[in-house]
Amino acid sequence: MVTPPAALTRVAVVQAAPVAFDTGATLDRLDDLLAGAAAAGARLVVLPEAFVGGYPKGSDFGARVGTRSDAGREWFRRYHAGAIDVPGPAVARIGAAARAHGLFVVCGVVERDGGTLYCTALFIGDDGALLARHRKLVPTGVERLIWGRGDGSTLPVVDTPAGALAAAICWENYVPLYRAALYERGVTVWCAPTVDDRDVWIATMRHIAVEGRCFVLSACQFATRADYPADYACPQGDDPATVLIRGGSCVVDPFGDVLAGPLYGRADLLVADLDLDQVVRGRFDLDVRGHSARPDLFRLHVGPSHGPAS
Repeated sequence: MVTPPAALTRVAVVQAAPVAFDTGATLDRLDDLLAGAAAAGARLVVLPEAFVGGYPKGSDFGARVGTRSDAGREWFRRYHAGAIDVPGPAVARIGAAARAHGLFVVCGVVERDGGTLYCTALFIGDDGALLARHRKLVPTGVERLIWGRGDGSTLPVVDTPAGALAAAICWENYVPLYRAALYERGVTVWCAPTVDDRDVWIATMRHIAVEGRCFVLSACQFATRADYPADYACPQGDDPATVLIRGGSCVVDPFGDVLAGPLYGRADLLVADLDLDQVVRGRFDLDVRGHSARPDLFRLHVGPSHGPAS
């Protein structure tokens, strides 16, 4: 007897920008984006890295080795003011929109905890509840100036009807042992919020899909100079049409086939239908947490988990 195909799970990947340094306007935009995803029939929506709170592309915050400027400190104050508390009012608003549209949501935010900011991915349930969060473990390059480091307490894989969800934020996708930790936890839908718009990014997304035998949903911002304040010191210039982050969002299946994207050059919503049984079909001949593993030779230790600061 042949088992009939499972019902498909429709997902949406948002390629858009926030209104930088304006969290209220960004949340308005997010509401509209979730409504559009729901209208397209999506069950799960993934939004880019630092969507709520913003990605300050090109800014140096007035920092040099051994010196910081007063103007740079003021820009950090503005950036800190636009970050969000987790939990908090902004998270409640995202949850309300998720509940209203019956969506599971994975959203990149800039999280504020005291004087420190974190690049975080939130997991929101279709009932509006905050299910989990993941803080970026090691900010990349100059991002370390503005974001703190996550720890082992926020490495979730969240079981949902849309799959077992996990998040690797931007260049975390290049960290082999973090990937191994998520594979070990049974991820089936790998969410990759990012601002990496390089051509090579799609190769990494396809590799992870094949390596983990999982679906990969990568959401990148598409941002222009017009998405930033008029007084923002933008090294790319002040033409409102100048593209700062060009996109490259995509959806990839467990065999590395690209189901949607990569999309460059405009804001849009990518939609794809996932047959979650493809995960099992793929793990028939490659299961890095199971029959393809060699625990007699290789072992992964994760920890310690210190927990978020109070």
